Amino acid sequence: MSDSIQITDSAQDYLAELLAKQNVEGIAVRIFITQPGTPYAETCLAYCRPGEEEPSDERLELEKIVVYLDKNSVPFLEEAVVDFNADRMGGQLTIKAPNAKMPKVNADSPLEDRVNYVLYSEINPGLAAHGGEIKLVQLTEEQVAVLAFGGGCQGCAAVDLTLKEGVERTLMERIPELSGIRDVTDHTDTTNAYYR
Repeated sequence: MSDSIQITDSAQDYLAELLAKQNVEGIAVRIFITQPGTPYAETCLAYCRPGEEEPSDERLELEKIVVYLDKNSVPFLEEAVVDFNADRMGGQLTIKAPNAKMPKVNADSPLEDRVNYVLYSEINPGLAAHGGEIKLVQLTEEQVAVLAFGGGCQGCAAVDLTLKEGVERTLMERIPELSGIRDVTDHTDTTNAYYR
């Protein structure tokens, strides 16, 4: 049973109302994420008529509605909240799934997943202001993380500083097993550098 997702009372009321309008006995709601664990992840909520659910779906029996959760999406729906905000225009259903784009990781997760998680959740948001993004290219046998700087970070004069200071410190603090950080990007290409 997944307690990963929270569906507020107002959202349940709203969904129950929508479902009632469908006039289908036993209709439920199905929540799934397309391309989970990628920057393109989208959290979707759909009507689910009897028989339309997948055999592997997790079934949530809520007070007013039944919700099916796509099995592959469940880890990404951790801490997700479905809410309904009523307003003069009738209101809006919102789904916030902070972990949809990145798998939840813990100390037992593969090193690669944990590096990606720190990059994704802590490092890239700060670089986005400069149009930059860092990706993990590979982990060497010596547990060195080889990183690629994309976007405005490439050829950026501040990059050595940025790389050595922030990224390395953050990654090494979060993931003690790493022995170091290397950078694959050729910083002599200054075509789209943010700092000149």
